[in-house]
Amino acid sequence: MTPSGSRWAALLALAVLPPVLEAALLVGIGFHAARGLAPQVTAVWPYDSYHDLRWLLVYHDSWWSFLLGLLALTVFRGLVSAGLTALAWPGTVDRPAFGWLVRRNVEVAALAAVIISPWAALSVAFSAVALSWYLLASLVPMLVLAPFLQRAGVVAHWWRGLPTLRLLGWSLVNFALLTLGAALITSVPGWWPVAVAALCGVANGLLWRRTVAAAALPGRIRWPRVPVAPVAIVLTMAAAVGAQPLINLSMGRPEEWRPPVISERLPDRVPHAVIVIAGHDSRWDGRPPADPRVERFSYRGLDGQGRPLPYGPMETHQSLDASGVLLAAHVDALHRRTGRPVALLGSSEGAMVARMYLDKWSKPTPVEAVMLFSPLVQPGRAYYPPPGHSGWGLAAGWELRGIFALANLPQEVKNDPDQPFLRSVLVNAPFLRNRTLCPVAGVRMIAFLPTVSAVEAPPGEYSRVPVFQLPAFHGGLLDRQAAETRVVSFLAGDEVDRPRREYRLLQRLGAAWQPPPLAVSVNPVWSATREADPAFTGKICEAR
Repeated sequence: MTPSGSRWAALLALAVLPPVLEAALLVGIGFHAARGLAPQVTAVWPYDSYHDLRWLLVYHDSWWSFLLGLLALTVFRGLVSAGLTALAWPGTVDRPAFGWLVRRNVEVAALAAVIISPWAALSVAFSAVALSWYLLASLVPMLVLAPFLQRAGVVAHWWRGLPTLRLLGWSLVNFALLTLGAALITSVPGWWPVAVAALCGVANGLLWRRTVAAAALPGRIRWPRVPVAPVAIVLTMAAAVGAQPLINLSMGRPEEWRPPVISERLPDRVPHAVIVIAGHDSRWDGRPPADPRVERFSYRGLDGQGRPLPYGPMETHQSLDASGVLLAAHVDALHRRTGRPVALLGSSEGAMVARMYLDKWSKPTPVEAVMLFSPLVQPGRAYYPPPGHSGWGLAAGWELRGIFALANLPQEVKNDPDQPFLRSVLVNAPFLRNRTLCPVAGVRMIAFLPTVSAVEAPPGEYSRVPVFQLPAFHGGLLDRQAAETRVVSFLAGDEVDRPRREYRLLQRLGAAWQPPPLAVSVNPVWSATREADPAFTGKICEAR
């Protein structure tokens, strides 16, 4: 074998071995939901560091374990990246000394950890609430930073000038291959994911050759004297603070939420009295719905006559248990007043309130039908302890507190990662992961799922109740005429079930970018639960 041939073989071996080992370990322990992460172990910057930080932010339970883990991962990432860079170096250009490459890549690993950590923490927030906006927001900086960091480990003055179009193109190919590789890994049975991880490692080796060549070979650099990379890094880190307000803006203004079931009368063939439960940060001014059979749920409760009180956004921050108690009182009052069976229609947080009510306060119940719009799909996949306590995800929790504290400065309604609603999701995580979309005896149920929720759902089973799926973003279904028509049909007793073929494909394509779930069995807060863990079984509605 020629020297170049042996170097090419060594490059492939180094690119293939770590993904194969991670995939074999995950398949061996049955960690179904995390298998799609394995190809990223030897991915090109910054996806390799993003892989490391998501594992670390979920799986540490003290400051010492976090700091030691961060140090170990920084050294590991620097050594592996230096080796891959040296082996991928083009033969037509003199290569720097290996010691220089090691120092430089360790420095890049440390820099990447600082830059990417806030976004990895936001991806942990996604795991807690299963809200796709957080997942999608955390990916944008990876795409922006990739061509800069790919130069950083190769050339001395990487921070000057714009990356070439060739380097940008290879970074986008990298993202696409990692996405497709994870989708394939989560689609094949048995030990086949290990073989797919090996193929992904080969692809990583090819990409290292291309990106190192694109960075090392002489070429025209635009704006060669401008410190473009530092500006991009500063803007990216600042964007982590601005992400929360942008997410709220992109979700619309929930205080204006007035779907057709509120603004229009129901047909006479609907036999139910209906309680409509709005989502997080919503408000209601007390204006009654158009149909007297329909009432708005109030996060403040009922007045002396059993009528719902107006409420503001801060009331929606209370725990699911507190909202469930209020809903139980509302259901009983409405049933006594109308003599009708009750149907619940909950959107987002409202869907979770309805589901918790069915579990804890509904026996016996006048509720005969429940419609869950944009429910959180397997929330509570990560954890962070309350302030002053230790536990899994300790550092992630404090990063989120810092991000939200800065993001809240210009906001009228403050969001807090320790608000009672979010803490109740974390405490009830085993139930919400496993049983949100499970049937309840004696109650007709349906889930209205926007297709964007497919990227929220980890690989595997996600629902055992009928579903109606429509291309939409989170919270955007109920204003669609097609969904409103299905609401009336469902309330009238018709069978409604329309899954879309692309949903499971999108579910697999999102697998590469979700953080690894925290195993139910390792968290003492969840130790008394009797729920199985879908992250390992790939199924829901199972008992331990």
